[in-house]
Amino acid sequence: MLASARARVAGRGRIVVKVGSSSLTTDDGRRIDPDKIDALVAAIAARRLRGEPVVLVSSGAIAAGIGPLGLTRRPRDLATQQAAASVGQGALVAHYARAFAAYGLTVGQVLLTADDVTRRSHYTNATRTLDRLLELGIVPIVNENDTVATHEIRFGDNDRLAALVSHLVKAEVLVLLTDVDGLYDGPPREPGTRRIPLIRSLADLDSVRIGGTGSSIGTGGMATKIEAAAIANSAGVTAVLCAATAVGEALSGADVGTVLLPHATGKGSRKLWIAHATTPRGSVTVDAGAVHALVERRKSLLPAGITAVAGDFVDGDPIDVLGPDGVAIARGLVSYDRAELPKLIGRSTRDLARELGPEYEREVIHRDNLVIR
Repeated sequence: MLASARARVAGRGRIVVKVGSSSLTTDDGRRIDPDKIDALVAAIAARRLRGEPVVLVSSGAIAAGIGPLGLTRRPRDLATQQAAASVGQGALVAHYARAFAAYGLTVGQVLLTADDVTRRSHYTNATRTLDRLLELGIVPIVNENDTVATHEIRFGDNDRLAALVSHLVKAEVLVLLTDVDGLYDGPPREPGTRRIPLIRSLADLDSVRIGGTGSSIGTGGMATKIEAAAIANSAGVTAVLCAATAVGEALSGADVGTVLLPHATGKGSRKLWIAHATTPRGSVTVDAGAVHALVERRKSLLPAGITAVAGDFVDGDPIDVLGPDGVAIARGLVSYDRAELPKLIGRSTRDLARELGPEYEREVIHRDNLVIR
């Protein structure tokens, strides 16, 4: 099974590679290291020149802006992060453009916010843009749009963004580059721990201690990479965790890092982006009868089962559905504004239509827009 998994990584088809800030920088993360970019680009270019489309999801914009702004560390406040990203994004892409040009390849910058893979129209536009760039032989350089993203619409880290991009472009493989050479059965520095070459299912992770918060420059650790791999796996994408220095070997199918195999069947596109694309804008709490209807009978959510509403959302936003104990049981796209829902709580759609008009004879969340956890 391991051999076939490695063969799939080395095989044909679209691939997404994600690299973090710590793998691209030097001087404690205060400047971009051209040698590290050159090594990464050499491996990706070899794959691309073989005729296989590659998307690079790259962190590093904020890190690239630290030095020019005269800062000594990654800024913590949002405004300064956005300023650093504004300064650093151009410098980062310029490094990539120079490095890929040495192989006769052209790059295209694609900056995304969580809304771009949450709102259906934005999602479709992002897919169309990336598809066309790949058809034209371009290497898309994708990053979160840190310059304009707020805390409410951030992905949180580029690992999750990369997983969603792998779905957007219908990739065969997602390669998540780390500071260590794969997933271990314990802290890598502890004596006796061993690298895990293959994860067949998430159940294999039950006995593995996963921790760490990443470097002082980046925002993701091993836990976020496992989460990203799980998102990719749920879409039928094979995931690989490996050291940035081993990316060339990983792409050639060598036994480096850890391969995480996808589920037998992946979620459909709509269900996947509802489940993973963004942080919900609010929530509704439902009674036990509604929980049974949603989870066991796979029904839509109706006003009659709702007991409470929280958050600030509008028609079309993602919200969580909480059971009576406050635990999220589902996520979906709501069909009402937050201000409308309180007057509908506990009432049947038939009564609402009779009193308020036929437009109120609709679900709060339709089952086609609902993902059970």
